[in-house]
Amino acid sequence: MKRPAVFIDRDGTINEQMGYINHPGRFVLLPGTARAIKMLKDSDRLVIVVSNQSGVARGYFPIQLVHDVHRMMTDLLAREDTGVDGVYFCPHHPGGTVDEYRKSCECRKPATGLIQAAKAQFRIDMSGSYVIGDRLSDMELAERCGLRGILVKTGYGAGEIQYLLPTSSVTPWRIAENLLDAARVIVREAGQAGRPESAV
Repeated sequence: MKRPAVFIDRDGTINEQMGYINHPGRFVLLPGTARAIKMLKDSDRLVIVVSNQSGVARGYFPIQLVHDVHRMMTDLLAREDTGVDGVYFCPHHPGGTVDEYRKSCECRKPATGLIQAAKAQFRIDMSGSYVIGDRLSDMELAERCGLRGILVKTGYGAGEIQYLLPTSSVTPWRIAENLLDAARVIVREAGQAGRPESAV
């Protein structure tokens, strides 16, 4: 049976935006992250992280560090009795300095490769799925995949909303304060959709 998924950006949405996370000590979960993920999973959704990590291509840190940070994220969430179902990231950038990762690709958001990879691994009900992130590129990813995009105000979100959104061709489905607020919106929307029309 297919299940809906929530595709969540990492830096600025799950953890504090500190520029490039070039050391595990710079990875700090935002308040409410674990609670939000648990809420989404309790509502029978897949929770999948999709993240651009061009610092690998730029030579700022090795790809192993990205894996180490994701292992740390998994451990921190496990302490709160939750976790994600999958993590997909793009290490590429066409202007990179590391030959192996210096290229244009189909996985760097807003390209759809990360979500396509998740679809190849999981049976996903795309009609009920969402993208949550702090960048308009996340919202463009949502539009390209026919998903509903929720732009959070954490990370780069507040600046993108104030300075870029007014002239952007991309429109979020909703704007939320943070990941927890976005999770509540999703669960509430699903609850309303399941009620008789007279009760909505």
